[in-house]
Amino acid sequence: MRKIVLGLAAAGLAIAPACAQAPNPNPDPSCKMCEGVYIPQEEIQAYMDKAYKERHVDQQDRDIDIGKVNIAIGVEHRGKLEKPGAHAVAEHDLVSEVYHIIDGTASLKLGPKLVNKQRRPADEETVRLYNGPGNNGDDIEGGVTYNLKPGDVVVIPAGTGHLFTHIDDHIDYIMVRIDPDKITPPKDEAASRAYLGDYYKK
Repeated sequence: MRKIVLGLAAAGLAIAPACAQAPNPNPDPSCKMCEGVYIPQEEIQAYMDKAYKERHVDQQDRDIDIGKVNIAIGVEHRGKLEKPGAHAVAEHDLVSEVYHIIDGTASLKLGPKLVNKQRRPADEETVRLYNGPGNNGDDIEGGVTYNLKPGDVVVIPAGTGHLFTHIDDHIDYIMVRIDPDKITPPKDEAASRAYLGDYYKK
């Protein structure tokens, strides 16, 4: 069984001392009395085991209401890819994504200008449950390609097309989805464990 060390990068914003900070007009937190959410490495590994055995690409581990937005955690596995097929570009209207690469290498093209843009089917599982409405395309005009490796982080704002153009053998990554309009349904620990079944034994 593959062992994956999960480590999500944290970004901090430094404010220069000379800059005055406006007082917070509402001293209450945006997520009142919310509890933290912990996802153990063993659960992430169970998702990865399921992905490899059942050939899943995209699986949603949690979808969490944190007050003003929903945050979802996806566990992603993609196999070897020589070249992308038709309509392989994805773009999401409302949901932004952050990838943290944990294993494997691949080339990913990013950009807002989709070639032969077509609306994604509304009944598609990923549209309904994971990343909401958006478009597919055949390519990205003027896109920038990045060569991904373990440890890399990629930020994909809503409206930005993304396309894996080549995957050397496989690529596994954790995806954080940011859903300010709360268009995707919540998924808690119980639902996650029910989905995993025998893949995860606490």
